[in-house]
Amino acid sequence: MTSINSALLPADAPATAPAKDPWDLPDVSGLIMGVLGGTGPQGKGLAYRLARAGQKVIIGSRAAERAEAAAEELGHGIEGAENAECARRSDIVIVAVPWEGHDTTLKSLRYELTGKLVVDCVNPLGFDKQGAFALKPTEGSAAEQAAALLPDSRVTAAFHHLSAVLLQDPEIDEINTDVMVLGDVRADVEIVQALAGRIPGMRGIFAGRLRNAHQVEALVANLISVNRRYKAHAGLRVSDV
Repeated sequence: MTSINSALLPADAPATAPAKDPWDLPDVSGLIMGVLGGTGPQGKGLAYRLARAGQKVIIGSRAAERAEAAAEELGHGIEGAENAECARRSDIVIVAVPWEGHDTTLKSLRYELTGKLVVDCVNPLGFDKQGAFALKPTEGSAAEQAAALLPDSRVTAAFHHLSAVLLQDPEIDEINTDVMVLGDVRADVEIVQALAGRIPGMRGIFAGRLRNAHQVEALVANLISVNRRYKAHAGLRVSDV
């Protein structure tokens, strides 16, 4: 029996819509980026690279004066502001705060982050005489904790495996690495992939739903061990993609 829907289709119409090209990503060049924790090494590095790529960037800190000083140091039109103002003025907000202050910071900014696309790049780690090791939050991961604390935001996870040293080095033109991007809404993931792709040498790679963020965050402990043994700034590349 022919269904009503199929009967209405032209004879030469494809049976199903063609699969979307996974590399067909949106234009994000006009979006304003906020970086919470933008005065720390990872936050400063991401802010610098995105601004250098032409993105409008606002650094956030608990103290506006500290954010403004970091912004002036980095240049490229970066602005500094207190965390709440940074969140309000930004279209996308990267969370790059220390793990110890992750929950407190996000709780305090729940209102300002309502409706925002939030990109969590925090790695819950512990350190002892044997080196770095992964911590597992009650929620499963830092990103899942962010999603639980920010129910009115759109939370993704990305930018975990980048060397702050390389990001901040003005002599380096390209950061040759892949960025694992996780999230539950495809459109949001593609925005973050496109954002990563703005930085020369980088690609944003879909790496699963937010529930898979723990192992991505935990892998940083392994990269720290690699870097210490080989005196390197290791990143990741995904083959055959």
